[in-house]
Amino acid sequence: MQQRLEKEWELSIDPDTVRLFILKAKALSAAVNEDYDDGAEHEVEFDGDAHAGHHHDGLVEEASENLTEEEFRELINDLNIDEAAELIALAWVGRGDYDASEWADAVAAARERPRKRTAKYLLGLPMLADWLEEGLEAIGA
Repeated sequence: MQQRLEKEWELSIDPDTVRLFILKAKALSAAVNEDYDDGAEHEVEFDGDAHAGHHHDGLVEEASENLTEEEFRELINDLNIDEAAELIALAWVGRGDYDASEWADAVAAARERPRKRTAKYLLGLPMLADWLEEGLEAIGA
């Protein structure tokens, strides 16, 4: 039987808020993946020239009317500094950059990131929803 780590921290961000971000990230990921269900490399044409290997930057998609992405950005921008740092730290723990026992270090490192770029950074993480879920599980939230 695995022994749980003793919690030496309290979350500023409500785990239910993190779960909302997970749902939004899954919706964004599903919207991106629907276009690529056939598994083929897609080509994008500019001025009649074909350019292979269309690049996607994580969950960010070109669709200008993507309400889910706009909502996601607004939710992140509404977070205070501590909540934003913890959201990033959860993704890092879920991704394996930090262990749950290194939670304070992960949060401290996340606080050093530029606050204005938090939404862009998180949207650029290709497996954000999975990493947030794994981060929550790892810290027992």
